[in-house]
Amino acid sequence: MITAIRLEFLKLRTTRMWLGLLALGGGLTVLVAVTESARAGTGGIVPSLATAAGQQDILTTTGFGLLAAMIFGTTVVTSEFRHKTITDTYLDQPDRARVLAAKVITAGLTGALFGLLAATITTSAATGFTAAKGYHLAYSAATVARYGAGAAAGAALLAAAGAGLGALLRSQLVTAIAVFAWAFAVEQLLGAVTKPLAPYLPVVAASTMAGADDRATMPPMPSGITTLPLPGAAALLVGLAVVLAAAAAVTTMRHDIT
Repeated sequence: MITAIRLEFLKLRTTRMWLGLLALGGGLTVLVAVTESARAGTGGIVPSLATAAGQQDILTTTGFGLLAAMIFGTTVVTSEFRHKTITDTYLDQPDRARVLAAKVITAGLTGALFGLLAATITTSAATGFTAAKGYHLAYSAATVARYGAGAAAGAALLAAAGAGLGALLRSQLVTAIAVFAWAFAVEQLLGAVTKPLAPYLPVVAASTMAGADDRATMPPMPSGITTLPLPGAAALLVGLAVVLAAAAAVTTMRHDIT
């Protein structure tokens, strides 16, 4: 397994797509964090940075980083089907379940970087704008670090789930569309119609791991919900990644790839 994981990391180092997705997630996070920080307290959705609520909203606006991590996870698998290198991978490592497990682990470990980058950006924006306006930071370093760790863990688990989804669907375009449709349409609809279900939706759960609530998140979080505690949200996402990978292992991963 260690060899298989090393090979997956080698593949990542020789490609640029993951760097592009990392830059995309970081760039969107900068845009949201800076815009919301500049407009905080002016009648928008973010309260004044003089309040703990306003500072929390900026500190936890890591949603685009989390979503980029999930998209990245799908590409760890789907890019091989797109470029038809999966045949060589299976010839080199005939145990397809091991290959899939290595991809899921690699996606998760690398996906944490997306969350860390997003958290670094939001922390910089929150502390910078708060200090510039002469306000006192309401949160301790431990709380800020907890939000950052939650963002990293949430991104890692979404990336792992994305790898399982990519193995299940195979098509890079179809999988990317499915992720965006789920995050921006399906979760919004389900959360609005059935609020008790909302905390158990994957993107919502990952966002709550990063400290977000229902005030100001992107992708938007259904309002008026009671979020899961950190261990519960993490367990949910671990279960999702395992279920998707297992489903792929017993279905599409067994099919002829020629």
